[in-house]
Amino acid sequence: MNLKPLKDRVVAKVEKPAEKTSSGLLLPSDSKEKPAFAVVKSVGSEVKDIKPGDKIIYKEYSTTPVKLDGEEYLIVEEKDILATL
Repeated sequence: MNLKPLKDRVVAKVEKPAEKTSSGLLLPSDSKEKPAFAVVKSVGSEVKDIKPGDKIIYKEYSTTPVKLDGEEYLIVEEKDILATL
């Protein structure tokens, strides 16, 4: 991936929603919740507390979606990251 974020931004890859419940029931595509967490792929030069590989929870409506080489990524400002897992 050649997507390098600037300053206080983070590039993250959204994880796929669950295909089935913890008890093994298959979920139809329209009932899946949109995930609000992703895995960090790269960080900008001014990001202090996040590093590549961290799993983050972010504000869902404050991201910029990017599609690169058939993969979907998000660009998120560090202030819009709520927590790490």
